[in-house]
Amino acid sequence: MKKYPLLLEEGNYTYFYKNTGLQNQSILYRTKDDGESKIFLDPNLFSIDGTTSLAGISFSKDGSLLAYSISEGGSDWRKIIIKNVENNQIIGDTIVDVKFSGVSWMANEGFYYSSYDKPKGSELSEKTDQHKLYYHKLGTPQSEDELIYGGVESEKNRYIRGFVTNDDRFLLIDAAKKTTGNKLLIKDLKTNSSFKIIVGDYNSNTSLLDNKGTKLFLVTDFNAPNKKIVTVDVVEPSQKNWKDFIPEDKFVLSPSKCGGYFFTHYMVDAISKVFQYDYSGKLIREVKLPGIGRASGFGGKNNQNELYFNFSNYYTPSTSYKYDVKSGTYQEYWKPSIDFDSSSYESKQIFYSSKDGTKVPMIITYKKGLELNSKNPTILYGYGGFNISRTPGFSVANAVWMEQGGVYAVPNIRGGGEYGRKWHNAGVQLKKQNVFDDFIAAAEYLIDNNYTSSEYLAIRGGSNGGLLVGATMTQRPDLMKVALPAVGVLDMLRYHKFTAGAGWAYDYGTSEDSKEMFNYLKAYSPVHNVKNNISYPATLITTGDHDDRVVPAHSFKFAAELQEKDSGINPILIRVETNAGHGSGTPVAKTIDQYADIFGFTLYNMGYLVLPSKTKNKIKG
Repeated sequence: MKKYPLLLEEGNYTYFYKNTGLQNQSILYRTKDDGESKIFLDPNLFSIDGTTSLAGISFSKDGSLLAYSISEGGSDWRKIIIKNVENNQIIGDTIVDVKFSGVSWMANEGFYYSSYDKPKGSELSEKTDQHKLYYHKLGTPQSEDELIYGGVESEKNRYIRGFVTNDDRFLLIDAAKKTTGNKLLIKDLKTNSSFKIIVGDYNSNTSLLDNKGTKLFLVTDFNAPNKKIVTVDVVEPSQKNWKDFIPEDKFVLSPSKCGGYFFTHYMVDAISKVFQYDYSGKLIREVKLPGIGRASGFGGKNNQNELYFNFSNYYTPSTSYKYDVKSGTYQEYWKPSIDFDSSSYESKQIFYSSKDGTKVPMIITYKKGLELNSKNPTILYGYGGFNISRTPGFSVANAVWMEQGGVYAVPNIRGGGEYGRKWHNAGVQLKKQNVFDDFIAAAEYLIDNNYTSSEYLAIRGGSNGGLLVGATMTQRPDLMKVALPAVGVLDMLRYHKFTAGAGWAYDYGTSEDSKEMFNYLKAYSPVHNVKNNISYPATLITTGDHDDRVVPAHSFKFAAELQEKDSGINPILIRVETNAGHGSGTPVAKTIDQYADIFGFTLYNMGYLVLPSKTKNKIKG
C-alpha cells in the first residue's frame, strides 16, 4: 500500500509524504508548478535501522525555511534542525533537549519553541514539571536563546506553547498545569508591550483560530462544553468582552480556516459533519462528504483558493480530495492502491446501555455476511480518556484482522471527547470507574448479540487505553480470552512520579490528593489488583525501552504481578521493543513484527492457530 498524507502548500512548492508501504519512515517529497516530484527530506537516512524519525515540520511564513524535529529511539525528547529549502542546506545550530513543543516562526528571523530543563537523573524516567518557552534567533547559539515565559517555581506550568499570528503581529502563550484547562496571554510584538490576559485561570480551554488586525477569533469551551467561536478586540481581550460568533451546538466543534473561510467540523455520534462560514459568520454551505466516516484537513493559508482534505472510515482507506473554497466543489486527488476490497466490508453503529444506564455508541466493523454464531474472533478496542475522541479511521493492521474473519469494535466510552466536556468529565478522577463499566458493557453487548463469546474476545488499548485493558481484565478476568495492554499506565499510585505523568492529574487525580483519592486509585490500579488464585486471560503486554511518556516500569510491574499470582494455564508474556518509545515514529519493520506477534498470539490462544509442539510448549510455559 502506498501512503500519502495531506499535502502542504508552502512558498513555491507543494509538499507531501509518501511511503511505498514497506519503508520504515515516510519520505517528504515536493513538487513545483505540478512538475516532477522530488525527494526533499528522507528520514530513512537518519539512522540505519529507521529508529530515528521525523517528528514534526514547520515552514517559515514565506516557505523559504524549514524547521524539522527528529526523535531518536522513539523518545519524546526532540532535536530541531533548520534547513534552507532552496539549496537544501542545513543552517545554524541544531536545537537540542526539546520536548512537547511545536515551532512557531517570527517572519524569517527566528522561532519560538518549548522545553524542560534537562533532568538530573535519567531523561527517560525523571520527573519533568517546569516547561519553558524560548525564542531562538537564527544565526545565534542555543545558549543565547531568550526565555520568554515559564521557570517560575511558584507557578509550575507543565505545558507551555507559543504561537505567532499569521501577520507576525501578536504572540500568544498557552500555559497549562494539566492536560485540560489553560491560561491564554497575548503580546503585541510590534509595540513590544507587556502581555495581556485573555484567560487568567485554568478552568476552560481556549485557543486562537485567527485574527483580522486586532480582532481575535477564539475557540473556547468557556460556558460552552461543546465549544464555540467568539470574537474580541485585543485592546480588552478578557472573557467579559467576548461576543459569540458561532454559538455552541449540541455536537462537539473542531474548527479550521483556509482561503478566507472558517470550516466547522462537528462530531455527530463520532461521525464527521463539516460546514463552511465566511468571516462575518454567515453560513455558506454544508460540505457534503463522500460518505459516513471521518474527515480531516480543511486547513490552510488565507490566500489559498484550494485546500485538501482526507476522508476515511474503518473499511475505507484514507483518500485525499482537492476542494475549491469558492464553489464548494471537490474532486478526488489521490486514492491509495491497496489489495483490500472495501466493498466486502461494512460498519454498523449501535448504542448500548452501560452499567448506570448511560447510552454509549459503538461501531462494529466486519466482512459482509458475517454469521452471528458467537465464534468470531473479535478485538474490542478502547481508550476513554483525556478528552480524546475515537472516530472512524482506516488501519492496514485492522484490515488484515478483518480479512481473517475478525470483527473490530470500537466503543466511544466516557472519558473521551465525543460529546464534549461533560462526556470527558464523566470519566475522570472519582468517576473513572464509569470508563471501565462502559468498556465491560461493550464486551457484554458483543457477547449477548452473538458477535463473539468470551472464548473469542480480545480487548486492546494503548497508553490510557492500556490502563483500560489492565483494569478491565483484573475486574472481569472471565470476560475475555485475550488481553493486550500496550504502553499502559498501570501503577496508579505512582504514575505522577515519572516524566510528565503529574500532568495527567486532571483525568486521574493522584494518590497524594486525599485519602479518598488514594483509596479510589488503589481500588482499580491494575498493578495493585492482581490477585492470587485467579486465572487471568492470555496476556501480551507490549512496551518500548525508550518510552519516556509512560515509562516501561508500569508494564514490567504488571507483568511480574500477573506471572507470580496467576493460577491458570494461559500465557502471560511481555514484549519489549528496543529503540522504540510510546509509538510515534516506530519504523514500519518494527510495526509489522509487532502486529505479527499480537495477532499470532491472539489467534493462537483463541484456537485459530496450531503451532508445532516445541513452539507450543515454549509458549505455554
